[in-house]
Amino acid sequence: MRRLTFLFVPLSSLLFSLLFSLPAFGQAKHPFTFEDMMKLKRVGEPVPSPDGKWVLFAAVDVDLAANKKTSHIWIVPLAGGPERVLIADQDGDRPRWAPDGKRFAFISNKDGGSQVWVAGFDGTTGAVTGVHQLTRIATEADGELWSPDGKSILFTSDVYPECDNEVFVREYNCNLGKRDEVEKSKVKALVFDHLLYRHWNAYKEGKRSHILVMPAPDLEESWGPLKDPKRRHYSNWLFFHDLTPGDYDAPVFSLGGQDNYAFSPDGQEICYTSNHDKVEATSTNNDLWIVSVNGGAAKNITADNPASDSTPLYSPDGKYIAYRAQQRPGYESDRFRLMLYDRKTGEKKNLTEDFDAWVGTFTWTPDSKRIYFAFECAGYAPVVFADIDRPLKVPAAWFSVQRGETSFTLYPPKSGPPFDDDLRLSPDGKTLLFTRMSLRHPSEIYSEKLENADPAKSESEIGAKALTRLNDAVLSQVDMSPLESFWFTGAHGDKVQGFLVKPPNFDASHKYPVKFLIHGGPQGAWGDDWSYRWNPELFAANGYVVIMINFHGSTGYGQKFIDAINGDWGGAPFEDLMKGLDYAEKTYPFIDKDRECALGASYGGYMANWVLGHTDRFKCIVSHDGMFNTVSAWGTTEELWFNNWEFKGTPYTNPEMYEKWSPRNSAQNFKTPTLVIHGQLDYRLDVSEGLQLFDTLQVMGVPSKMLYFPDEGHWVLKPQNSQLWYKTVNDWVDQWVGTSK
Repeated sequence: MRRLTFLFVPLSSLLFSLLFSLPAFGQAKHPFTFEDMMKLKRVGEPVPSPDGKWVLFAAVDVDLAANKKTSHIWIVPLAGGPERVLIADQDGDRPRWAPDGKRFAFISNKDGGSQVWVAGFDGTTGAVTGVHQLTRIATEADGELWSPDGKSILFTSDVYPECDNEVFVREYNCNLGKRDEVEKSKVKALVFDHLLYRHWNAYKEGKRSHILVMPAPDLEESWGPLKDPKRRHYSNWLFFHDLTPGDYDAPVFSLGGQDNYAFSPDGQEICYTSNHDKVEATSTNNDLWIVSVNGGAAKNITADNPASDSTPLYSPDGKYIAYRAQQRPGYESDRFRLMLYDRKTGEKKNLTEDFDAWVGTFTWTPDSKRIYFAFECAGYAPVVFADIDRPLKVPAAWFSVQRGETSFTLYPPKSGPPFDDDLRLSPDGKTLLFTRMSLRHPSEIYSEKLENADPAKSESEIGAKALTRLNDAVLSQVDMSPLESFWFTGAHGDKVQGFLVKPPNFDASHKYPVKFLIHGGPQGAWGDDWSYRWNPELFAANGYVVIMINFHGSTGYGQKFIDAINGDWGGAPFEDLMKGLDYAEKTYPFIDKDRECALGASYGGYMANWVLGHTDRFKCIVSHDGMFNTVSAWGTTEELWFNNWEFKGTPYTNPEMYEKWSPRNSAQNFKTPTLVIHGQLDYRLDVSEGLQLFDTLQVMGVPSKMLYFPDEGHWVLKPQNSQLWYKTVNDWVDQWVGTSK
């Protein structure tokens, strides 16, 4: 849910845009560069203080020379004012307030590993009064939350499940011993007896993610025990309880977004997400479990649903748990519905049954009567609300993306500003906080007064207020082009959306080469959002037109459109891509159709490989982390449920499907010069997929090159690796279709 939308341009937003469009005084704008991108601060979610005066957030700085990313804690007044670094002398991430507003917890690596720290806070001056380390756990700590009653703090840690014990002091020593044993051993072999034995970019090494809880230190006595070196080593003045013991991940693995666990309003219960199916690698059956903060047996409250239930959030009055649910087991891209669990009766209610869009991040109003949530539609992410006493009803004309038209309602009948996934409400429920981004701007924090949606107000009175402007200085010097949308008739006669980005200093009388970007997922989408890994503005900056197509399987166009790719990986999506490019070539005379290069990663890498064997229209191809051999990809991936669903079985139960859509079977047609990129630590699509492709290209005499990262996974994340990635990719495209051709 990353895309954002403007439905009108209020005066405040117009002035903001004009400010962005003007270069610094006496200074001409220049095309966007990689170095510019590394100067940008990466702003995180807003966290309002209990008194509604302040907003905490984390922002990541990149030191390209040191090849390092560092997050710091920042603060900004909710009423508006300058933002500033709150803790400058150490890293800090994920700030979370104590209920009294006099302290906040955060995550820091200052002591050599990820641990929970606590800072004292003066709400009058907005200053930190002291910073001290709270945990010293051998298996490290992350994901902290302060309980609403202020008595407990929970955190997550990857522990050895055989060390389960009621009191964590003994468990801590067990985990410490096991960790030291592994680190000191000269034998690095691992023994597996079940799946998943590795996930995303790391081997699990026998550990499980668990939720631990500890008493929160009293305000008056917070710092004494932590400062005492005799007491702080084992933190033996506190007891750590493992609330989710057993050989299960609890919470489940997540790449980000809303937490998969939450405290009840009275602080006495935790709801969390865990999958207890025997073979996790073939299951998406995440369930919601509840357990007392005092420990004991956990209760599964969604056992009746064999598909995924996740991201629980208690209502402020404690009567309900809201969560997101899917209905089809094994399908990770089924529609995410907004569900309501009645804690007293156990009854469940679907609030979005008639809403054909994925529910993203959501938040409760203080009166527990309404839930605001983001959703994805046609490359943008509006926000709507659902009242708990009536399911959300959407009129047929509310949005009609299949006709190439889009209209959204934020607060019926008025429309509002664009949003991102990070939604928060101020304590009084009158202000919505969120991050906003676009193709030309990374995330910043905004606020919106909810009463501004009063139908009696004019559109000029409605608008979002920017609370942070951390990246204005850099972006004011950069020349970027806006995202342009177009629609065409694709596969099955459906309307399909595409996007175009022009290069800086665009001249309509010139002919420009094309970078044709193919998104991953495949259940993902291009839209008006920011990316550091595949940035369309950076691809356009050196004189290219960038074209992107949201083919069948893309999100934001209804579940039927998403499902169309299942079992049809090289069918309708390939047809959409070719027809979309055909449309662009005919519609935009400045496109040089003889100088086009196709680039894709993940599913986009698969499609780049498919394109390689099914058309010669491109002068070059870039295939990053793409599937080349469907059978070997099944046998080396970790999340088997994905391949099982997309190819309707295993290579043994449905071999025809795997053979039909395997790019290797068209290798005899490979002619286009191809750059292959893969990371050793990619366990979604094993490095062997890239090696097989490169070997095939080399043996067949096709011009080819391979960029191999021994220290990256599915994504290239290290700053200097990213720099090399962009340079290698752009140099490859320039070599075959560059502006000098």
